[in-house]
Amino acid sequence: MECYTSDSCDSDSREQRTLDLSNQLLDTSGLSLELRGIVDEKDCAENYEIVLLYSNRITALPDTINRFSNLKILDVSHNRLKTLPDILKYCPLTSLIAKHNLLTNESLPKCFCSTKNTLKELNLSGNQLGSFPEQVIELTSLRYLYMGGNNIGNIPKDIWKLNSLQILSLGGNQIVDVPDAVGRLTSLQALVLSDNMIEQLPNSIAHLNQLRSLLIHRNKLKTLPTQIIKLRCLTELSLRDNPLVVRFVRDMTLQPPSLLELAGRTIKLHDIPILPGEVPRDLINYLGAAQCCVNPKCKGVFFDNRVEHIKFVDFCGKYRIPLLQYLCSSKCITGSWESREVDSNPHPHMMRKVLLG
Repeated sequence: MECYTSDSCDSDSREQRTLDLSNQLLDTSGLSLELRGIVDEKDCAENYEIVLLYSNRITALPDTINRFSNLKILDVSHNRLKTLPDILKYCPLTSLIAKHNLLTNESLPKCFCSTKNTLKELNLSGNQLGSFPEQVIELTSLRYLYMGGNNIGNIPKDIWKLNSLQILSLGGNQIVDVPDAVGRLTSLQALVLSDNMIEQLPNSIAHLNQLRSLLIHRNKLKTLPTQIIKLRCLTELSLRDNPLVVRFVRDMTLQPPSLLELAGRTIKLHDIPILPGEVPRDLINYLGAAQCCVNPKCKGVFFDNRVEHIKFVDFCGKYRIPLLQYLCSSKCITGSWESREVDSNPHPHMMRKVLLG
């Protein structure tokens, strides 16, 4: 046991105290003895504001934890917990970290709320939750919610009640749909939905005007809502391992153009005049269907053979997502002409990190 600050148990001391029992291979009975010694013998439990119990062998928290009446931060991660007591009724917790345990929905407290409703951070990642716990919705002061690495299949429609959330982490679950209500979490700065089965995002995501990080890699996304370009604070976007990106990479690989297309490109590129009557009418129409490459450094054209260029955002940050454009050649992508353009970009709204692979 380590007690930071002095060893004295002076009840008049207003300093924050930490009880560190982490990494000591404690089981439930061993922890109970340690806590009872503090509660009964030293009578200074109320002095501790932080209790660290992570990386032990605890399967349940003893009732004596409720005697720590000023407890604000409790870390019980990396244990074997199968249940959590209703400790929030007795302790003014601001942070409860219970990640990587054996907790299920049935083993959670029936209510996470205390009369003070002080909880700001809740971490239940890496447990065995089968659904989003209903009692969490009551924590309207919550700012940081981590529930990744579970078996959660849905995000509740009343998620909007957690309107103080700044971080919502639900990666590594079984989520298929994202409700419109997520767009009402207007204080959100980071949204983690990676490693799920999400096929589309709601248009309401455009209302998250404080969002800085959006991690949606390893899902089933085929498209992105066009409204996503309104996320002006977004600086990190992870899209890798989605059908959206797989298609983008696949379409960069072209079959060789036909002789007709090669001839048409040559005529358009060198402005060779073609007068009516010199070639069949269908070839005149074909030449008239030429489209210019969007690369401003390229004067080329294309007809049927083209490269689909999904302009998510340039790595330097000028372009917003998602725009679909067409290039005459894959060289127009690998030539990094967009990067050269943005070197002098004065725009303050920059996407600093885009992960496609």
